[in-house]
Amino acid sequence: MSVDGWNTVLVLGGIRSGKSEFAESLVADAPTVRYVATAAAGDPEDTEWAARLAAHRERRPGSWTTEETAADPRRLADVIAAAGPNETLLVDDLGGWVTVLLDPAHQPADDVATVAELAAAVRDTEARVVLVSPEVGLSLVPTTPLGRAFTDALGAANRAVADACDAVALVVAGQPVWLKPAAARAVDVPAQARPTAPDVIGTQPIAVPEAQPPLPDVLTPTAPAAAAQPDGTTWAAPTMALPMVATGLVIQPGMELPMPDEYAGPQAVDRLGTLDVPGAGFGALERVVGFAAATQGTATPVPWSSVRVLLLHGDHSGGAAAGAPPGESSRLARQAREGRGTLARLAAEIGASLQVVDTPSSAPMEQEPALGAAAVESSLRHGWRLAEEAADAGVQLLVLGACGAGTEAAAAAVLAATAGAEAPAVLGRVVTADGEIDDPAWMVRCAAVRDALHRTRRSPRDARDVLAELGGGDVAVATGVLLGATARRLPVMLDGPVGLAAGMVSRDLAGQARHWCLLADHGGHPAVRLAADVLGLTPLLDLRLDLGEGANALAALPLLRSVLALAAGLSAHPRLGGPDADEPDFAEPEPAGPGPTTTSEPDFAEPEPAGPGPTTTGPDFGEPEPATTAPDVTEPEPAGPGVPERDPSGRRAG
Repeated sequence: MSVDGWNTVLVLGGIRSGKSEFAESLVADAPTVRYVATAAAGDPEDTEWAARLAAHRERRPGSWTTEETAADPRRLADVIAAAGPNETLLVDDLGGWVTVLLDPAHQPADDVATVAELAAAVRDTEARVVLVSPEVGLSLVPTTPLGRAFTDALGAANRAVADACDAVALVVAGQPVWLKPAAARAVDVPAQARPTAPDVIGTQPIAVPEAQPPLPDVLTPTAPAAAAQPDGTTWAAPTMALPMVATGLVIQPGMELPMPDEYAGPQAVDRLGTLDVPGAGFGALERVVGFAAATQGTATPVPWSSVRVLLLHGDHSGGAAAGAPPGESSRLARQAREGRGTLARLAAEIGASLQVVDTPSSAPMEQEPALGAAAVESSLRHGWRLAEEAADAGVQLLVLGACGAGTEAAAAAVLAATAGAEAPAVLGRVVTADGEIDDPAWMVRCAAVRDALHRTRRSPRDARDVLAELGGGDVAVATGVLLGATARRLPVMLDGPVGLAAGMVSRDLAGQARHWCLLADHGGHPAVRLAADVLGLTPLLDLRLDLGEGANALAALPLLRSVLALAAGLSAHPRLGGPDADEPDFAEPEPAGPGPTTTSEPDFAEPEPAGPGPTTTGPDFGEPEPATTAPDVTEPEPAGPGVPERDPSGRRAG
């Protein structure tokens, strides 16, 4: 939900309108959901009501948890207020909540104050919250005092919560209609974050207003894949052998995913040597041309025009987050959602869309598994679905980054488990907000990785075990993104330790994934360097950028685009048959050979000297032939040995 620019949604609808199903579809992409049930248990003899409740429970995935608030309606506001930024809540519904609130067992109660507390909790929460409520304003006025009290209280609650929510939807006959402006759910970087255009006439830049870009359809919430396509066809992709079951994709080791074109890359690099370039060529950036050619399947690749940034936000608890300022990762994620900060600014500069993805929080890996087995499976599917949605939207390049606390230590633990690295060798120094080195925090992180490896020393080292024990939610979602992008032939630019750790884990599931990955800059990070070396990824640049994951790649992306545009737009050199080969400016005259000259202009033709043989220019006496055009310029050729000699008297012989 937050990928669409809002965190809180109120879903209204009448009886049997489909409002609950639509609300559940809004949170279908979340790895875990906390379902908050507000209604009382009801009369045990009411079998029809019990059947309704059972149908609701059966629709909930196994990874969801349920929490009851019927015993104390005031606790609903506390549950929403206490939810963390990585949590997703589905409250169903406010009608049941108001019913309990009006129950005489909870009287006396200040209903107005309770509703105000709920609205304030919804407005201030950092979690993703969807609330379901019946719409009673379209019905007749009830004829009983209790009925009128219920409609009045529920109407007041709906108005207060709707005002606090980011978006409101009304479901009629299964069809949702957004009541709040759709612009509130924009995903692309807002127009105010884009650079202003200067007026070249004046000396001061004048801001030119820019229209809001259209919203991409792919980010509109959709129904769960299993419900929409029971046969699993929702996951159809150009792959060779993807295992399928009735509920969707099965991610397992040894999947056969596509490989880039093995011929297009070398052909594109060879073609660079024929281009009309004044200098020696593209240097180390030939690799980006070869990569783009292989992933696009053509020897003349084009620049990536549609780019999407996936910023994974999920915190790690325990010693992995030592030295991280409290709430800093949530601030960065919120800043990106609002179109502010370094990442959003760079995305606006190059016209890339920005999607913030909340991942499950990870437990202290030195004490217990970072993530449960069910959450690992859900996170892998969530990441795969993100890549599917990007491919369906026409995205040509994914940029993968993370902003959670403790991500570097989690990536170091994954590297230690998969590549045999030592924690001190792959953990970067901890730098405070003031730019100072925090060595005590660095030592705590190293100790957390060491203890986690010791705890799991007898555990298997396959992909799912590594993700569950050490990697956590963000690495699991990143792994799913790499696998899904590989299945859809979508290249991914990695930026930071989380993406590289996911690349290490993905080798056990599909070895083809690393061939679709590109690394712009290692940033001087030791974990990135080691993982890149193991995966065979050579950084294109060595700028040591440290602008934050995702931002480093976006800063280098314009240069890579320019290289691809130049390689695609230049023609061959004239000596190799380029378009300038027939122009006379480039044609030099060939030197005259021993044979007769073919020049048709007599001004440049000099007479050849007579050779040692008999002359053929004159008749009997060897005299030169008279010049036809300029006799005063043409000199007679000297007599050769075939001319008769003179006698001593000076007369000609004969």
